[in-house]
Amino acid sequence: MKIFLGSDHNGFRLKEDVFNYLKKRGYEVFDVGDNELDPDDDFPQFAQAAAVRVLGEDTKNDPRAILICGGGQGMCMAANRFRGIRASVIWDRYEAKMTRNDNDSNILCLPARVLENNQKEWQDIIDTWLETPFAAAPRFKRRNAQIDEV
Repeated sequence: MKIFLGSDHNGFRLKEDVFNYLKKRGYEVFDVGDNELDPDDDFPQFAQAAAVRVLGEDTKNDPRAILICGGGQGMCMAANRFRGIRASVIWDRYEAKMTRNDNDSNILCLPARVLENNQKEWQDIIDTWLETPFAAAPRFKRRNAQIDEV
């Protein structure tokens, strides 16, 4: 599994921690930016970079991305502009499981303001999201197809 990781200035420190955590766990991780802390950067460019990379990969490899900004919402809105992306803002383990199981989420958006000081929580969220398979129930597939038709 390839994981594309991006953040704006609000998520920069947490992104660095997440990158190191994923590498230690043996994941193939690609940083799509920002590469240095820039208080004037904007989240849409990083959401776009991650979404394009996820969509450009072979789906057999289950490509995913993790995007981090202050509240997670901006990254999520920007990423969801791309057909085939199912980005979700997640703040706990239960929601991480459900967004993978039911929605086949391929981009996880994390709120740095909520999680940056709670290492165990963001690690649990990421682990759950990465390890939960898509249930692939007919109704879930149908709903994902409907999203892509919009």
